[in-house]
Amino acid sequence: MIITEFGDLIAERMRAEHRTLAARWFERLLDLLPVEARAVFPTDTLLDHVPALILEISGYLRQPEEDAIAANTAILEKARELGALRHSQRASLHQVLREYQVLGGVLVTFVLEELERLNAAPPAADCVALVARLNEAVHVLSQSTVEAFVTLYTETIAEQKQRLEEFTRMAAHEWRQPLGALQFGIGLLRRPDMDQERLSRTLATVDRNVRHLVELTHKLEAVARVQGPSDSALLQEVSAASVAQEAARQLREMAEARGVDIRISDALPTLIVDVGRLELVLVNLLSNAIKYSDSAKSERYVAVAGGREGNSLCRIDVSDNGIGIPQHALATIFQRFTRAHTDREDLVHVGGVGLGLSIAEDCARAIGGRIDVRSVEGEGTVFTLSLPVVPAWS
Repeated sequence: MIITEFGDLIAERMRAEHRTLAARWFERLLDLLPVEARAVFPTDTLLDHVPALILEISGYLRQPEEDAIAANTAILEKARELGALRHSQRASLHQVLREYQVLGGVLVTFVLEELERLNAAPPAADCVALVARLNEAVHVLSQSTVEAFVTLYTETIAEQKQRLEEFTRMAAHEWRQPLGALQFGIGLLRRPDMDQERLSRTLATVDRNVRHLVELTHKLEAVARVQGPSDSALLQEVSAASVAQEAARQLREMAEARGVDIRISDALPTLIVDVGRLELVLVNLLSNAIKYSDSAKSERYVAVAGGREGNSLCRIDVSDNGIGIPQHALATIFQRFTRAHTDREDLVHVGGVGLGLSIAEDCARAIGGRIDVRSVEGEGTVFTLSLPVVPAWS
């Protein structure tokens, strides 16, 4: 059987079997890569991407000159979306390239199967030209996916480098003072002529700076732990009130030292959440409120309240009657190493490195929520944590 319009025939068969070919590609991919089936395409919408790519390749085989695949912005966008998806899934560049190698192999095998099924004997030049066009189409789509993947990967690396440089500078600055004080204190403790009063003062200084370093280390560990929802969070159904009570227990000594009353509402919602991250959010918000309580007020408090917002959302408010946040600082309050009151000499004693609110926002985002803030200087601040009752990835 000699077929003169060999490319048209294969293109038509590929169009008819595009979902079958996509399924074959998917099965082959799962055999080669150490990934779960759901991890490759986590949503039903994304399942249409590869069948759509195969349809476009079939059209290119039919009219390679008139309908160049490189000019089809819609299909190239789908290829780029695959690159963005793989980046968000923390796939390797090797996996991205391997997926397209598998796709090319599946399509070439399909051409060979059709030749055998039809008992076809087209001119050799037609076969070579067809496979060349097929490989070119796969290459163009692969290039778009890889470019999107590499662009996002490069941006991530640049952002991580910038954060690392900021972290290194700030950590070195913050560690220098307590370490210097410790070094000086140890030198004094070695002196044989130290009287009891000076010994007590030196030991108190050493103890204070050791606790400062421990607090700093814990916050830096928290930064390292916060990643995102892809971390396979340990989800648990829990009352937000019980989580808030645990956060308050951890800060009881700090609150008592500053005369701050922590008030937890019993009407807080129940939700399914990564309890560790929610607790870390509340610890940082409560700690921030206690640190910036207003010593001029006879009654100082921080309150945790909230409730359901419709069927799918809930709200947790952490409010205080502290010194408040300047309006100009509200836009940057969640940035790392940012402190809102650096210009106030009366707050020099307040410890911290400007990481608490950044950690809280990172955690909130990782569990599918967000934090909003409103504040009036001299009156107080309200942080509102909005969360899904059931996370989308549970």
